Amino acid sequence: MKGDVYIASSTDKEVLEKAECGGVVTSLLKFALESKRADAVLAVKARDGNRYDGTPVLISQPDKVIETAGTLHCTSPNIARYVKEYTDGASDLKIAVVVKPCDAKAIIELAKRTQVKMDNLILIGLNCTGTLPSVKAKKMMKEVFGIDPTDVVAEDIDDDRLVITLADGTQKEKTLMELEEQEYGRRENCRRCETNIPTMADIACGKWGTSDKGTTFVEACTEKGANFIDAAISAGCISIRQPNPEAVQLRRKKDDAAIQSAKQWQERDFSSLKQMSSDERFEYWFGQFERCIKCYGCRDACPICYCKDCNLEADRGLVPPGEVPPDIMFPMVRITHVMDSCVNCGQCQDVCAMELPLSRLIFMLNRDLYDIFKYEPGVDIGQLPPLRTVTEQELSLSGVDVAF
Repeated sequence: MKGDVYIASSTDKEVLEKAECGGVVTSLLKFALESKRADAVLAVKARDGNRYDGTPVLISQPDKVIETAGTLHCTSPNIARYVKEYTDGASDLKIAVVVKPCDAKAIIELAKRTQVKMDNLILIGLNCTGTLPSVKAKKMMKEVFGIDPTDVVAEDIDDDRLVITLADGTQKEKTLMELEEQEYGRRENCRRCETNIPTMADIACGKWGTSDKGTTFVEACTEKGANFIDAAISAGCISIRQPNPEAVQLRRKKDDAAIQSAKQWQERDFSSLKQMSSDERFEYWFGQFERCIKCYGCRDACPICYCKDCNLEADRGLVPPGEVPPDIMFPMVRITHVMDSCVNCGQCQDVCAMELPLSRLIFMLNRDLYDIFKYEPGVDIGQLPPLRTVTEQELSLSGVDVAF
């Protein structure tokens, strides 16, 4: 039932040989196809063995799922965007999707906007304390670790340390703080993210709370997820045992530590801005916007942005066409459009050609909105965004005619 937790591992020898933490996720995906609970699974695999180029793949054959086994830390594909595109115009397609917390939250926000149907999705979540930008990660391997990036066969982030494993079995490690002080390590948005265990997904899987590498801690977060796990157990796809209280406590302790680390990064990111006057903050951000080349990358990468007719296009008349940097309304409209639904995935900042700190600004505004409306994007499928839940009393107080 919902809320049940297990220590689990795959019963498939081939999966166990390739997987890093018991192969539970791979076996659940395979079971979803074999049992016809899903028409396809959406996961990520390394392109041509390149760990720094993770590619989302839509798989319909159970024997192909094993190609996605293993963890890729140096890539962050836009999973929610892919879900929307794969299901657009094919609403009956049922998909089991592997998601990080921000992916799950983005999918939930899309569902609230009727862009995807949650009934057709099984969200299998992975614990996540951050991913590394691929280009910088390769450079980091050379300059900080002194190794050939192609020699890396595995990465692990735990207890504020990055541990890499080489093809010959040797391991090297450094603290995340040491790496991030040198502008390496995790993506900026990941550093300040407080959501590490994807309890908004149907199932949350991760190594926290396990005592060996051959098992996974699994939580059934929804009734759909609980029913799916029960069916997989009955089919003999995974074996389970109940975690002891120490395992549950260890999982919680690691989550708490990661949350505290995120809050420290938030303080670091925003302390100087908080000390500025309003005029100084406007001057700072407008100075950033002056570097914008209006490439539309941020809009196109945002998993929540779905409008067919965008007001920011040149033929819509809202902003003058052709200007670089664009009229100040361009970034202002873009940011206000998404700040109530931003899930801190960082996709906008990843693709920005001018490396503007977009996710930092939107995160800051999103936190301000939370203080007012207590709305956390992507956490509760039943809670609608603030501006979709305005009451007639609120409208009357604002002077707006409510007779519409």
